[in-house]
Amino acid sequence: MRLRATVTIRAGVRSRVGTPSNIHRIEAALNRGRGSWRPRLPCPIRRRERRQRENHPVSDFTEVDTEEIWLSDDDLATVRGRVPMVYVDAVPVRVDSIGEVTHIGLLLRAMADGTISRALVTGRVVFGERIRHALLRHLEKDLGPMALPRLPANPTPFTVAEYFPDPTISGYHDPRQHAVSLAYIVPIDGEASPAADALDLAWVTPEEAMSPEVIAEMTGGHDRLLRLALGHTGQLP
Repeated sequence: MRLRATVTIRAGVRSRVGTPSNIHRIEAALNRGRGSWRPRLPCPIRRRERRQRENHPVSDFTEVDTEEIWLSDDDLATVRGRVPMVYVDAVPVRVDSIGEVTHIGLLLRAMADGTISRALVTGRVVFGERIRHALLRHLEKDLGPMALPRLPANPTPFTVAEYFPDPTISGYHDPRQHAVSLAYIVPIDGEASPAADALDLAWVTPEEAMSPEVIAEMTGGHDRLLRLALGHTGQLP
């Protein structure tokens, strides 16, 4: 099976991870962990991305300054040990003219369990941020500012995933925390490419997504979330 990306799943992990530049990216990604926020961009780049968002007919993005409200590593560890964290999960898809899912976008990235795995778009909701703004922020962070995600008019998730440090509780596993994640299926209209700490982006058909080879490369319960998404859209093989 050939994935529509620059690498195949297993061979791609070995070939790309083995390069010196990617080793540094992987180490940094593992240190940052799941749903980390990228450094603040220079003003010209921020202005260009803001103009792109303003020109998008769906986006009503309100920028949240995470530098001012973000927690330190020690504070974040304390909060994670005492209260559940709020997350969003997004299944990026390509759809045809009648709205049927034709391809699913799977990232290759460092996961919280220390593996390099195929994964969905995921990340925290920060204080003062609306759900749709968090969705757009993480989709643009992982897929690039030209991905042009089509956010739903009604931000009702297709399911809620509960991540626990104990993998036997729900089947969704995050060794660092208890997290409650709202999951969405988001059509992508623009040109998507791996960004931030993502190493690769592969577009696969629903049949390929449910193949044993792809499922084996997903951890933390993302394979279960993907199966639920395909079932929700009527595309489960």
